[in-house]
Amino acid sequence: MGIRFKQLSEQAKKDSDQLRENLTTSLKSFNDLLREKFGQLETKQGELILSTEKKLEEMRATVDEKLQKTLTERIGQSFEMVGKQLENVQKGLGEMQTLAQDVGGLKKVLSNVKMRGGYGEIQLAMLLEQVLAPEQYEANVKTKTGSNDAVEFAIKLPGRDEASSVVYLPIDAKFPKDAYEQLLAAYELGDATGIEISAKAYEDRVKSMAKTIHDKYIDPPNTTDFAIMFLPFESMYAEVIRKPALVEALQRDFKILVVGPMNLAGLLNSLQMGFRTLAIQQRASEVWKVLGAVKTEFDNFGGLLEKAQKNLATASNQIDEVVGRRTRAIKRTLKDVQALPAAESQQLILEVATGEVTDEDEA
Repeated sequence: MGIRFKQLSEQAKKDSDQLRENLTTSLKSFNDLLREKFGQLETKQGELILSTEKKLEEMRATVDEKLQKTLTERIGQSFEMVGKQLENVQKGLGEMQTLAQDVGGLKKVLSNVKMRGGYGEIQLAMLLEQVLAPEQYEANVKTKTGSNDAVEFAIKLPGRDEASSVVYLPIDAKFPKDAYEQLLAAYELGDATGIEISAKAYEDRVKSMAKTIHDKYIDPPNTTDFAIMFLPFESMYAEVIRKPALVEALQRDFKILVVGPMNLAGLLNSLQMGFRTLAIQQRASEVWKVLGAVKTEFDNFGGLLEKAQKNLATASNQIDEVVGRRTRAIKRTLKDVQALPAAESQQLILEVATGEVTDEDEA
């Protein structure tokens, strides 16, 4: 039994050693396999990292190229836009310089009294030309008897006495620039006292101009008993009509009607309608006269028709007498004459007509 136990012990030890050896071999094989797999994984990881880095580099290069291209295009567009804006600014500056020169020239023009009057006269002439016909107004007219002063324009109104008589309506352009500029300056400063003084000076200036027009150009019955003072700017006209007492004084004391550009256009249109109505009335009178003449001629024509009718009736009665009573008398006279055959009658008539029948034949 002791031998059997010993054998079993040796066998168990041998199996244990074999198992240990097998386990060691397996662990070694497993470690070698793991080491190989980890080596392969490390290699794959390195290759993946290199590939990733390469692709990232390619992507970076592509992105840089596109960014550079886009940035270049945007910068080019921005510079082009800035260039155009600078060009527009330069052009605007040139226009502003030209405008400044024009404003300076206009200021020089308006600072000259004679040039101011010319400006108002030109504007007045343009309004008259746009609304009225050339034969409805005249320029530089001496409206007052015995005076050499000529009003700038005068509208020709029909007179009462004769169809060809004319009554002038004087229109004169005035430009109270200095007084008006002082009033505007006072308004800008907000100086109440200055505004009151400047307004009074402007009012006196307008009255002085109205008196000049009244004394030089109004001369009834050669002209109307009032005249028109034209102010070339609406602001000047508005400053006048803002004071009803001033407008009333101009009409009462000087017989002057103050108008601005728009107001004058309305007045001229009203006068034009009056001219058309008058023309229609004159034409109607002419038509009435023509109708009267036609009526007289028609009465004469009716008498002639009646006389012609009587003559036609007399002629008809004479024809009836010839055809009726005279024909019957001729027939009674010829009833005993023997009628010739038709052919022989036609031959005889033909010979007579041609002159072939001689005196011997007749005998």
